[in-house]
Amino acid sequence: MDNLEKIVSAALEQFSRIHGAAELEQAKARFLGKAGALSDLLKGLGKLPAEERREAGSRINAAKDRLEAALAERREALARAQLDARLAQEAVDVTLPGRGAGRGRLHPLTRTQDRIEAIFRSIGFDIADGPEIETDWYNFTALNNPENHPARSMQDTFYVDQKDASGRPLLLRTHTSPMQVRYARMHEPPLKVIAPGRTYRVDSDATHSPMFHQVEGLWVDEDISFADLKGVYTDFLRRFFETEELEVRFRPSFFPFTEPSVEIDMAFGAGPNQNQWLEISGAGQVHPAVIRNFGLDPEQYIGFAFGSGIERLAMLRYGIHDLRLFYDGDLRFLQQFP
Repeated sequence: MDNLEKIVSAALEQFSRIHGAAELEQAKARFLGKAGALSDLLKGLGKLPAEERREAGSRINAAKDRLEAALAERREALARAQLDARLAQEAVDVTLPGRGAGRGRLHPLTRTQDRIEAIFRSIGFDIADGPEIETDWYNFTALNNPENHPARSMQDTFYVDQKDASGRPLLLRTHTSPMQVRYARMHEPPLKVIAPGRTYRVDSDATHSPMFHQVEGLWVDEDISFADLKGVYTDFLRRFFETEELEVRFRPSFFPFTEPSVEIDMAFGAGPNQNQWLEISGAGQVHPAVIRNFGLDPEQYIGFAFGSGIERLAMLRYGIHDLRLFYDGDLRFLQQFP
């Protein structure tokens, strides 16, 4: 028992020099643990005479209380010092000006659509919008694409579990071409309109998406020729890409809603890839059957229509090689477009 005060003094001195919580717990074990110095003294009480045992036990318990109180005080001091250090490290200068919210910006597809609309609006075209869930009649039949016609297989379609008033299925529109018929039935000739918007097909890779954007164009009057189509669309491309040197070609093709029909290609590339041709649009003279579905006489009215992918125009304008980047929501990509 003569060592009790030495043990307490040594413990208090060690506790005061410790600066880490783990080290403090190790020191506690040396003095208060099962194999600690005070525990050894308690185990030796049984060897003392009965008259000394009570007093020795009382002294050891008092020493234990002192050490536990010292431990609690040191733990609190270490925690306070750690908090003070963290607060100093993470201090905020409240006199600095606040950080404003990040400014949003237009998506590149929105910028592209706005540019297309501005160009066509400047030459007298209206802008029309319509439903994305469309009837079979407007999406196919009214565009000279009747039920069971082989041309329907050109478009892999999303159908929905509902029917229209005639009992035919509804679907997500595969193009914005139904707006030709909808617009024509609500307006008197001349018809001069573009219809940009979302469309849907079962397709997905680096150059296709199940949801994509298309702009449909229509100009119908009593004397609109194929030459008007060539002039309007060539001028549009040159204004869109801001170059008068752009080469455009029209090659024969097939679409059920136009006759004759063409694919419109533009030259692009530089260096060894210069003058590569890329399809940019489908177009043609509106089929007489479609003119009839407009509610007009094909012997009196004639015109042209075209359909272009907005994503493809954006990819060429901004040099983007994978269409899926438009929809990934990656800010590193989107912030490149101020």
